Amino acid sequence: MNTENPTNLEAKLQQYSNPVAMLRSAPTGGYQFPDKPEYTNWRDEQQAWSNSVVFFDQSFHMKDVYFEGPDVMRLLSDVAVNTFKNFGPNKAKQIVTCNHDGYVIGDAILFGHAENKVSIVGRPSVPNWVEYNAIVGNYDVKVTRDERTVNNEGGRMIYRYQIQGPNALDLIKAVHEGEFPTIKFFNLGDLSIAGCKVRALNHNMSRMGGLELHGPAADGDAVRAAILEAGKQFGLVQGGARSYSTVSPESGWIPSPMPAIFTEKLKAYREWLPTDGFEANASLGGSFMSANIEDYYQTPWDLGYGRHVKFDHDFIGREALEKLADQPHRRKVWLRWNDEDVLKVFASQLGEGEPFKYMETPNAYYSTLPFDSIMADGKLVGLSTYTVYTTNVKGWFSLAMVDEDVADGTALTVVWGEEKGSPRRPCVESHIQTEIRTTLSYNRLNEDA
Repeated sequence: MNTENPTNLEAKLQQYSNPVAMLRSAPTGGYQFPDKPEYTNWRDEQQAWSNSVVFFDQSFHMKDVYFEGPDVMRLLSDVAVNTFKNFGPNKAKQIVTCNHDGYVIGDAILFGHAENKVSIVGRPSVPNWVEYNAIVGNYDVKVTRDERTVNNEGGRMIYRYQIQGPNALDLIKAVHEGEFPTIKFFNLGDLSIAGCKVRALNHNMSRMGGLELHGPAADGDAVRAAILEAGKQFGLVQGGARSYSTVSPESGWIPSPMPAIFTEKLKAYREWLPTDGFEANASLGGSFMSANIEDYYQTPWDLGYGRHVKFDHDFIGREALEKLADQPHRRKVWLRWNDEDVLKVFASQLGEGEPFKYMETPNAYYSTLPFDSIMADGKLVGLSTYTVYTTNVKGWFSLAMVDEDVADGTALTVVWGEEKGSPRRPCVESHIQTEIRTTLSYNRLNEDA
């Protein structure tokens, strides 16, 4: 590795033998949620989205990029696997983008704000990719960035609040001023809270119902105060970063697929990406080891996004996806970890001897891009990603991708911890590997919640 200061992602990559070496050497840990760790305690905060109502402040950790102009819809159609036949103002959808080989670059939420005006919200992979294509493709589109807090010295343009749980809608109706509108799933509507106009998206993370609210940052404190005051009668609990980090694995969303940007065709894109961005600093961790970055890539089907792939338009990766459509895929599943094996990991932290990899509670993923090997009879059958504990499941579990012929209820083994000799990073202590018995489930683990 040379010691020159790189000026872009591609230059940084050239300092390493391959992309895996760069990502394995990144000193960063898990994805950061710059909010208080806890407002009460993470256990009550987890229970609130199943038993009452929880308030999450999402104003800090996601990147918002606005696209406005006559070529907006053409741009989206060219870069996303989704169809846009029924998309427009006051609509939203999960946008999925792929590289030319059909591997996922990322997914995010697309908001339709007005005719020819949208925003893409989420981890930076998708907003960055769409912005790059808007520029190099000479689309008649104006791009406005609202960077996440870790990359934003000037302050956010908007606030964003998530209100979830069985009491969520009753709370929002109580604090709304006026007749409550009907907002269909993944549609947007207007509310009035504390005299402020609030945009509401019917989109839930916990599968228990609720709304995501946003508006100008200047209105954020007033809207928040009104919701918290009204929430007292509905059992509202504020959720912090520790509980928030466990929502997506419980509900079934894999937050960070490996961005499939390390191809020869995307060299110019890597030269456009900065060295201080997400793609250049994401860390790769876990027991699965390969020097080939493609072994870490996912197709839309691996992530449960096959339903989003529509061949009614031309888009980047279409030809490759058409060939992959009828091929075997991996399936997104939950793995319930064996209680005794988990206790073995915690017991190893006590007394003499080298311990197993510590499991931080309530989320045990220690890298931005976690990939642990899943074994069956000595054969690799998939990859385990985000490992968490929630009081709703009452146990440890992970989201995973397994070969589609592995049956529901199958006993599998997750290799926990990294190989000896793996690159040392500040967030990874000296440890030895162990095996965790797990049971595969096609369905989320708290369906009765």
